[in-house]
Amino acid sequence: MTEKIKHVLGLSGGKDSSALALFVKETYPELDVEYFFTDTGYELPETNAFIDQLEEKLGYIHRLNARSLNNIEGRGEKDFAHLLKEHGNYLPSQRDRWCTVQMKLKPFEQWLDSFIQDGYKIKNYVGIRADEPDRSGYMTIEKPIESVFPFREHGIVRSDIENILQRNGLELPEYYKWRSRSGCTFCFYQRKIEWVKLMEKHPDLFEEAKAFEKGDDNNTTVGERFYWMGQGQPLETLEDPAVQKRIIENHEKKVARFNKKKRRNALLGDFNGICEFNELDDIYDEAEGGGACVTCYK
Repeated sequence: MTEKIKHVLGLSGGKDSSALALFVKETYPELDVEYFFTDTGYELPETNAFIDQLEEKLGYIHRLNARSLNNIEGRGEKDFAHLLKEHGNYLPSQRDRWCTVQMKLKPFEQWLDSFIQDGYKIKNYVGIRADEPDRSGYMTIEKPIESVFPFREHGIVRSDIENILQRNGLELPEYYKWRSRSGCTFCFYQRKIEWVKLMEKHPDLFEEAKAFEKGDDNNTTVGERFYWMGQGQPLETLEDPAVQKRIIENHEKKVARFNKKKRRNALLGDFNGICEFNELDDIYDEAEGGGACVTCYK
């Protein structure tokens, strides 16, 4: 009896997962791949626009979300607000990334379960490159799911990613002009310069993130306040022009130092300056992704 295989590939709206989908389509045209995007309801408009562009290249992309898990109806409903109350207004953080589990992984697992119940083994394609530290991708010992790493197998490195996008008629997502990665509008992995840029580019989304910090006085954990930037650092502090000026000046100094050290690849120049924020991890001398969840930012 022939083994039933379901090939799935998740898109975050980030450059690596997008390039992976295009690469797999080019390299393995015989595969019937199911593409999916887990929409938290709090994606950047630029991310949603890029997913639509990808769909024109790839074909149908499944939009998954946490609605059915939260008993909330309608696209874009406030799934996070619902979950935040369940967590006693304790905002997710690097120590407790409940947002990824509830809003990304659970909808993904629920979607896969429908295939597994039909007798399929799952092959999950992951965009971890050959030049990245060894990571496992999504793993479970309880379900027939295998992670596959085409970039590693073919020696695809960071400098190849833009080339893959370009030869398929795509540029980097627009948010790379002011932000280093995809993910929710209020992702706690953002640096202060990115919060300042969010306030500038999407003031309504900044206000929404700020409102989540206030929580609900009738449903909070031991009366404590939680902030996206960390203890004692509410987003409202960024509204002070003097604070903004200091953050921007500090960022510009880091960029200047980075540019002095780096000999730019001519191909990157084709992206008309977008690469400054695309390279933010390097500029701030941090590991790629800054510790953020691969599920969200890849």
